[in-house]
Amino acid sequence: MIDLSGKKRVVIKVGTSNIAYKTGNLNIRRVEKLVKVISDIRNSGREVIFVTSGAISVGMGKMNIPNRPSDTPGKQACAAVGQSALMNIYDNEFAKYNRSVAQILMTRDVISNKERRQNVKNTIDRLLEMGVIPIINANDTVSLEELDFDENDTLSAMVAKLAEADLLIMFTDVDGLYDKSPSEPDAKLIPVVEKVTQEMIHAASGKGSELSSGGMLTKLEATILAKEDGIMSVILNGERLEILYDLFENKAVCTVFV
Repeated sequence: MIDLSGKKRVVIKVGTSNIAYKTGNLNIRRVEKLVKVISDIRNSGREVIFVTSGAISVGMGKMNIPNRPSDTPGKQACAAVGQSALMNIYDNEFAKYNRSVAQILMTRDVISNKERRQNVKNTIDRLLEMGVIPIINANDTVSLEELDFDENDTLSAMVAKLAEADLLIMFTDVDGLYDKSPSEPDAKLIPVVEKVTQEMIHAASGKGSELSSGGMLTKLEATILAKEDGIMSVILNGERLEILYDLFENKAVCTVFV
């Protein structure tokens, strides 16, 4: 068993499928539970950086658009509508637990530019010192998929590196990494991964849910990025959000990348 109880600065990443229905509309009950658990984790003394997807989906729901736009301007328009709505919801929900939040929207040039990267790091550090929970998303309104983050798994790993986090936590819709497709009856969960192999990458190939842009493969890539800076990663099921408590008590069913 890998001891995670001492991890203090953690990045928690949720995907669109974790917080929205297949209709694209926000799953209010899931968001309320997520905010409550994250607030409680923060109350325990841990520093939490929250990476969230969902702006495009929330924008679609707010404008009653049934299908995700295939063109970049359409996606960016949905993100522009959805990002403000998403942050408003998070702000109101975290306020119920006396927690302040801050929005940080990022593009890849922020990471690649040394001065801008340091500015973002300084901001995150100061927000955490002040007890604020940074909420980070890709700046989908102005970014281009082929140049920036085509999904937020990569973003969450880069944020973990930037913030010098102790742990990267990524929610998905299965218990972790399996030795083959989880839909196969004899698939087995891999509880601990010391090195991501080509066999794992092959088994993880395939897109996530219809709302998401990533899948297990992008999460594996994120763990590799995090490992470059000695950051441990966890992939776990977001169906029961209280699993975060189990994780820090070393009781969670998940996959830990050491």
